[in-house]
Amino acid sequence: MDTTTVIVIAVVVLLLVLLLAAVLAPRLRQRRRSQELQDRFGPEYDRTVDASGDRSAAEEHLERRVEQREQLDIRPLESGARQRYAEAWRETQKRFVDAPGDAVREADTLVTRVMRDRGYPVDDFERRVDDISVDHPGVVNDYRTAHRVAVAHDRGEAGTEDLRQALVSYRSLFDQLLGDGAAPTTAPAHHDPA
Repeated sequence: MDTTTVIVIAVVVLLLVLLLAAVLAPRLRQRRRSQELQDRFGPEYDRTVDASGDRSAAEEHLERRVEQREQLDIRPLESGARQRYAEAWRETQKRFVDAPGDAVREADTLVTRVMRDRGYPVDDFERRVDDISVDHPGVVNDYRTAHRVAVAHDRGEAGTEDLRQALVSYRSLFDQLLGDGAAPTTAPAHHDPA
């Protein structure tokens, strides 16, 4: 083979490699983007994709959540505030035995107050869920569940076991929002109306 043929073959091979790279690079970036979002959001990623029905649209929505959250000034609670909130939670749990619906309403209010004090916007529930999903993806579904039960209770459609589970679900987010140094909480007592 002469030098010209070798050069032509090398150029053709190089062009094929570049073409292949150009075709595969977007797919690899998309795959990496998907994996990063799956790692960051966990089960929330799957829930969002399932709800959307379109992986690309769901991923764009999750990325917008991250951008929206990055605009917030989220701060930890001071030690005294953590202790006051932990005590308020213990009181709420105690009330569950005699007034489960009231305890769930108090839990919802307590979670909302902690969120507000930490710097989360609290006026819109869906916005709260989106923001919480970025920082606490492992418990955001608990928050949704607890909120659904609280709304169902207001309509007279939630039983005591539903309310107990709602309080447990609120607690999972509450504990994470309280952050390090929080006094541990205990599970609510189960109370079946007789």
